[in-house]
Amino acid sequence: MDTPTSRAERRRRSEERILAAARTVFAERGFERATIRAIASMAGVDPALVMQYFGSKQELFDQAVRIPAIPPLDGALDELVEELLARIGMKIGPIPQASLAMMRSMLTHPEAAAGVRARLDEQVEQLGRAISAQDPELRAALMISTMLGVTIAHQLLDLTALREVSPTRIAAIARPALMALTHPDASLETNSGAYPDTNSGAERDANAGAASEASTGAPVRTPGATDHWDGHGEHPADL
Repeated sequence: MDTPTSRAERRRRSEERILAAARTVFAERGFERATIRAIASMAGVDPALVMQYFGSKQELFDQAVRIPAIPPLDGALDELVEELLARIGMKIGPIPQASLAMMRSMLTHPEAAAGVRARLDEQVEQLGRAISAQDPELRAALMISTMLGVTIAHQLLDLTALREVSPTRIAAIARPALMALTHPDASLETNSGAYPDTNSGAERDANAGAASEASTGAPVRTPGATDHWDGHGEHPADL
């Protein structure tokens, strides 16, 4: 007869197998396409046992994708940029199945998206506090989005150009772009009154054409304008 201890241990091992299988299936298929039957089959248990232990696919997902907290971004601005760049190795190297499961699910499953958004919002807030330029949170969000893009391109899309590139090389090329986002942009600061540009594209083309005609006396065609053509010689569109 099994003792309470042995039953508890057997249950613990079954739960671990189910969670491991769930991470794999969620990482490969995402939340929507993953099924309890597929997870149970990989874990070598009956689907009813999965439901008995976890109650629902959502609860199983929540437990399977729990990942350690990301260390906070703290320090001087240049140090923060270097910290972000140092994390490239983790973003393009082997990542935990739980993280991959969360990433693959975040575009189709609201709860997964909310989890990722909360983590990224926290990083944006931390980074934004160190930026003294105009729109610090926007700049921080663009920096974090760049890092997220690298992760998605490598881990989910297997972008060809990133396959054989070392983290050091990616960091070296990305560093100037991230640094540029942290410093005040003189042209933006001095011309901020010109933005946003509320004119439509057609209005801008018409205004530019009018200005050019006024200064040179020569009419300027705008995109989409209808030209008169008498059927002889070259059509204006071929010029």
